[in-house]
Amino acid sequence: MYNVRKGKIHLPVNRWTRRQAILCGTCLIVSSVKESQTGKMHVLPLIGGKVEEVKKHQHCLAFSSSGPQSQTYYICFDNFTEYLRWLRQASKVASQRISSVDLSCCSLEHLPANLFYSQDLTHLNLKQNFLRLNPSPSTNRALSELQRFTKLKSLNLSNNNLGDFPLAVCSIPTLTELNVSCNALKSVPAVVGEMHNLQTFLLDGNFLQSLPDELEHMHQLSYVSLSFNEFTDIPGVLEKLTAMDKLCMSGNCMDTLNLQALKRMPHIKHVDLRLNSIRRLEADEIDFLHHVTQLDLRDNKLGELDATVFNNVEVLHCERNQLVTLKISGYFLKALYASSNELVHLDVYPVPNCLAYMDISRNHLENLPEWVCDSRKLEVLDVGHNQIRELPARLFYSSSLRKLLAGHNMLGRLPDRFERTQVEVLDVQHNQLLELPSNLLLKADSLRFLNASANKLEMLPPATLSEETHSILQELYLTNNNLTDKCVPLLTGHPHLKILHMAYNRLQSFPASKMAKLEELEEIDISGNKLKAIPTTIMNCRRMHTVIAHSNCIEVFPEVMQLSEIKCVDLSCNELSEITLPENLPPKLQELDLTGNPRLALDHKTLELLNNIRCFKIDQPSAGDASGAPAVWSHGYTEASGVKNKLCVAALSANNFCDNREALYGVFDGDRNVEVPYLLQCTMSDILAEELQKTKNEEEYMINTFIVMQRKLGTAGQKLGGSAVLCHIKHDPMDPGGCFTLTSANVGKCQTVLCRNGKPLPLSRCYVMSCEEELKRIKQHKAIITEDGKVNGVTDSTRILGYTFLHPSVVPRPHVQSITLTPQDEFFILGSKGLWDSLSMDEAVEAVRNVPDALAAAKKLCTLAQSYGCNDSISAVVVQLNVTEDSFCCCELNGVPPPSPGIFPQSVNVVIKDRPTDALGMPSSSSGMASEISSEISTSEMSSEVGSTASDEPPQVAMNENSPAYPGEQRCMLHPVCLSNSFQRQLSSATFSSAFSDNGLDSDDEEPIEGVFTNGSRVGVEGATRGSRAKEKQLLQVPVEASDEGIVISANEDEPSLPRKAEYSAAGTIGRRRGNGSVAPQERSHNLIEVATDAPLRKTGGYFAAPAQPDPDDQFIIPPELEEEVKEIMKQHQEQQQQQQQQQQRQYPTDHLADYYDTPL
Repeated sequence: MYNVRKGKIHLPVNRWTRRQAILCGTCLIVSSVKESQTGKMHVLPLIGGKVEEVKKHQHCLAFSSSGPQSQTYYICFDNFTEYLRWLRQASKVASQRISSVDLSCCSLEHLPANLFYSQDLTHLNLKQNFLRLNPSPSTNRALSELQRFTKLKSLNLSNNNLGDFPLAVCSIPTLTELNVSCNALKSVPAVVGEMHNLQTFLLDGNFLQSLPDELEHMHQLSYVSLSFNEFTDIPGVLEKLTAMDKLCMSGNCMDTLNLQALKRMPHIKHVDLRLNSIRRLEADEIDFLHHVTQLDLRDNKLGELDATVFNNVEVLHCERNQLVTLKISGYFLKALYASSNELVHLDVYPVPNCLAYMDISRNHLENLPEWVCDSRKLEVLDVGHNQIRELPARLFYSSSLRKLLAGHNMLGRLPDRFERTQVEVLDVQHNQLLELPSNLLLKADSLRFLNASANKLEMLPPATLSEETHSILQELYLTNNNLTDKCVPLLTGHPHLKILHMAYNRLQSFPASKMAKLEELEEIDISGNKLKAIPTTIMNCRRMHTVIAHSNCIEVFPEVMQLSEIKCVDLSCNELSEITLPENLPPKLQELDLTGNPRLALDHKTLELLNNIRCFKIDQPSAGDASGAPAVWSHGYTEASGVKNKLCVAALSANNFCDNREALYGVFDGDRNVEVPYLLQCTMSDILAEELQKTKNEEEYMINTFIVMQRKLGTAGQKLGGSAVLCHIKHDPMDPGGCFTLTSANVGKCQTVLCRNGKPLPLSRCYVMSCEEELKRIKQHKAIITEDGKVNGVTDSTRILGYTFLHPSVVPRPHVQSITLTPQDEFFILGSKGLWDSLSMDEAVEAVRNVPDALAAAKKLCTLAQSYGCNDSISAVVVQLNVTEDSFCCCELNGVPPPSPGIFPQSVNVVIKDRPTDALGMPSSSSGMASEISSEISTSEMSSEVGSTASDEPPQVAMNENSPAYPGEQRCMLHPVCLSNSFQRQLSSATFSSAFSDNGLDSDDEEPIEGVFTNGSRVGVEGATRGSRAKEKQLLQVPVEASDEGIVISANEDEPSLPRKAEYSAAGTIGRRRGNGSVAPQERSHNLIEVATDAPLRKTGGYFAAPAQPDPDDQFIIPPELEEEVKEIMKQHQEQQQQQQQQQQRQYPTDHLADYYDTPL
């Protein structure tokens, strides 16, 4: 607290008062005690001002600011020491001269007054504001005031949407660098020619179509950037700017490259014409362009390119065109980038002896060009994603080749014999290799990295023929092969091995003696094998930090907790029953995954100890199936950290969203930031729930959810962003038994794919620069796309959450797609960017289609992606579907459902086996012919008709074309048309949809209802109480056999009058929750009986098709005292059926099939 006085000291109106005074940075802050608490204070900038001694008052200083509206404060200090300290510090501040000011992204509408306190500015950054040439009349701080900075050298006015060129900057004689990009400029005035000292002139992202001729007077101008404007040709004035050496005209509207214009500019060495629409090169009467050394033609529309006219070219970029043939001069060629084309022929002449890097991946090459083997200095060669069947042996003889990437080809073998090779990195994943050359690891002394995943290897070559080895191999990836235990001993020939991936092979054991020799091992992945234990000698691997061994048969918890460096342990989907832990957990342990071990039981003390781990996963105790949770879907998910152990992804799963008949799943990817995925995970489900209350239109509520989420990101979403995908399963609330709709919405590179009948069906879209409409939209908004393909160098996605400072170029509007789920739909996958960068959708679907558990499927996808080279964070969610016929509406298909995909095995088949085996059958109900009738018949109608409300008369249905069987509109089994003459029955309270029940247990019941089968149907016979007492005694005296399709009940009565075989398929049990949190697949609906022949039966197999086991709770039980009565009823019904068919054969041709058979059992 000091005595402070404001204004001139001799005026009596200004009095001394006690105030707080603080010297903060370059400013003096003065306030009263009360005002300081409310944040009200006076700030006096001191730079360029004065600090003077006041002689009339003891220990008094005068602080004055600079500028025409300067203010003065007088402060009296209590003692000389404090007075002297303030004088020294304030004088130092006042004597400073600021040379650089950064006011970018400050939402400025006019220049602030204190900006002009110092006239010595040399660098001024006003980027990303809202400055206007003529602001409101109340202020005179317009851009015209910039000419007051007489020493200014660099001025950045980009991204202000000025509309017109600021003429005031032309009056700054010292200006050497001017950036007016992204200001919607339509022309450049001729007066710019007066800036004789200007060296760098940035005009990107405007609407320019021409340049003034006066630019030729700017003799020192060495760099002019004209990218993302509307030029259709190279401006002629650039020919006279001889100081320029680079032509920057990417993102314009050029469709033809006139080489004559380039010939008239011999000073140009580097030509950048990316992202135009160039289709051809005009080379009339042009011999050679000797001066061009770097040519960039990426992202154009070239079908062929003859670049031999650039005979001195050193670097050529022509990625992402439509090139089929490419010709280049090889005299001085050092680097060639030609990936993502359609190349079948590549001609370089003469042999490029200076070539060091060549990328020709993602083309249609069937053979490697011969001249490649003769290139003497080639160090990196990428030929991945082609159709190459063989690599020449001479390629490996090269003394310069260090890195060879030949994955995703059709290689059947590598050269048989190797001489000494200097290759350090060899990638041959995703080929058809049956074996590696026998002396590959013997001769490749320099090999540090080998990836041979996704082949058909059964054995590994030896690394040494004696006890001594010279191998320096550090990373070995062998995932998804056919390797057996025989190859494990050969790993000991690589003592310096640090990373070993052998997941999804055929390993049954890993000998302890072999593990003990891999002392330098740091990361091991042996998931998806049949291992029963991890050797205890893993203790010898003192540097081990990651152990991944999920999806095995491990019963004993390994000794990994004794490793001091251990960070991540994944033992999910095994058979652990208990774990042994040390008293103190490893200090660096961050993740422990024990999910999917149904027999694992942990005591309270162990749980308390494990809960201290940052990420500890274990199955939650099951609440039972009586909770009413739907069995139509079940899920499993996994997440994996990327570089620097940062988990930049998150997953969302809600099996019971809003109510028990909806679900919500999501995956979020922040690329390199952790904040945005976490915010999305915590918030998006609540936002979606709110939007569902406002509208039921799928596209509307999904789009609104993403837009509201954009606002809720707040400050975190200004400079950070993230990809997201949401999948919402819902049903029609007005139709409780209706079909289900899957709605997917995504932004960024998180995507969803649905497996329908074994084939991938993409539900997402990745909006990047390769999308023609997105590129057009970006150009309209005049955003800058940098050479790495990112908008303003930030993100390569044009639709993504966050990054609000890039609006309107980058928007959060998602791609939305809705689809009605059918019995053909097996599962769908949600994945982050890292997953889809490593696996194609076809490969992902094929990889997990036969995995019987959702959690194990998600784990497998993550493991495969990491073994295939992904270093980013990964998240995968696999949602298993079991849409039965009774929960699928096909009204829009005129009552005919699509053929069944045969994903899940049937549980109960009632088969009459004594029919002729060579007879043709009737159409299956799943094929549409009998679906409408079978939908009326539940399992409750398989019992006796005693006590039933059904009519005893057999249904009479017209069989000719003039009298249709189903009058009016054709409907599905969920919405059947009531037939006037057909079999009808009152609905029973015990008949309900199997998709939302579990073995007859309602959501409020804990025990099966008396008289109700455990598969959900009611016994409608007399003496129900007797049946319930005797149902444990014996089964119906009909042969019952267990098969992969469940329980088969065979009736052997001879019926020679029936020339065709009829098969009756009743449904079985619904899904049961497993110990790992996923739900086993439910079987076909138990409130239907399908009467079907002529169409092929559903075949078992496919995704989640584990062999069904006979369940005592699902067996058809008939009390002994009712056996004779049931047999009599069956016999009577069969006689009625024979009579009915005989009548039909008299009235109609013999080849006319009956639409259905009606039977109570």
